[in-house]
Amino acid sequence: MSHGPKRMNNEAELIRRSQEGDLESFNLLVEAYQAPVYNLALRMLGRADVAEDAAQEAFIRAFRALKKFHGGSFRAWLFSIAANACKDELRRRGRRPVSLETLEEEDALPEPASSPAESPEEVALSRELHRAVARGLGQMPEEQRLAVILRDIQGLSYEEIAQATGTALGTVKSRLLRGRLYLRDYLLRQRELLPEQYRLKDRGRS
Repeated sequence: MSHGPKRMNNEAELIRRSQEGDLESFNLLVEAYQAPVYNLALRMLGRADVAEDAAQEAFIRAFRALKKFHGGSFRAWLFSIAANACKDELRRRGRRPVSLETLEEEDALPEPASSPAESPEEVALSRELHRAVARGLGQMPEEQRLAVILRDIQGLSYEEIAQATGTALGTVKSRLLRGRLYLRDYLLRQRELLPEQYRLKDRGRS
C-alpha cells in the first residue's frame, strides 16, 4: 500500500461518480485517503499487517455504503468507517492493549517530516521522540486514543471528530483533553528514556 499523499481535482465529483458505480473514480478516492486511513489503523491496532487488513476492510465497507453518504465531511465519514473496522478488530483480539514497541521501526511506523536544515543527530532524536509518543498512544484508552489521533495527527476539526465518532461535541473535547493529559503523564514517566532536550519538566512537582 502506498503511503504518499495524492491530490484530487474535484472530490465531490469523484464521490458522485463513485456512487454511480465508477470504480476508477473510487480508486482515486482510495489513493487520496489510503495513507491517513492506514496511519489511523496502525496507531489504533499497533501492528502493520493488521492495520493493512483493517484499512482494506474500511475501503470495502466505504464502497458498499457510499450511496448512504449525503454530504458533509467525506473524510470524517470515511474515518468513522475506518474507526469501526479497527474496533471490530480489537474486539476480535479481545481488546488487548496496543503495543507499538513491536513495530518494525523504519518501515511500519510513519516518521515525522524532517527539515533539510536538521542534522542527522537532530533527525534521529526527533524520531526517538516520535516513537515515544506512539508508544504512549498505544497505552491510552481506546476512545481517547481515537480522539487524539483524529485531532492532533489527522487534523480533523472538533465537528468532524464528532461526526466520525458519533458523539457530542462536548464528549469529543472531554476525550481529547483526557487523552492529551494521559499522553503528557506517560511522557513524564518515560522522560529518562528520551533524549535530554526532549525530556519534559514536570513543573507542578519541581
